[in-house]
Amino acid sequence: MTSLAHLGRGWTFPVAVDPLVHGLPYVDGPDKVRQSIRIILDTDPGERVMRPTFGCGLRRYLAQPNTVSTRAQIKRDVEQGLAAWEPRIKTTRIDVIAGDDPSLVEIAISYVHLRTGRPDNLVYPFSLE
Repeated sequence: MTSLAHLGRGWTFPVAVDPLVHGLPYVDGPDKVRQSIRIILDTDPGERVMRPTFGCGLRRYLAQPNTVSTRAQIKRDVEQGLAAWEPRIKTTRIDVIAGDDPSLVEIAISYVHLRTGRPDNLVYPFSLE
């Protein structure tokens, strides 16, 4: 067992058969955490029957203007969603940055793996269209 095994191991998402291994591909360690963060960001509350409050609800910002106010609301929802649903990390910084395209924001998340203290980050592009 590696020192990062505590971060988890599971199927990649979305679940699909990998023709090279003739089975389901797995992801583990820091990649599993990054995948989990993306799943939280991609999920709206109410989508999961057994976890009705799971997710960030970012789709509510579709067709919203790329303003300081919208970006602040996105940041708040990401902070709350990750605090509620990803116990393996502590976010150290979240920036929601206007992209060159007015319909695009980049959500830059810096965090620390709580068990190891290892810093990591993820940039999640999000389209407001």
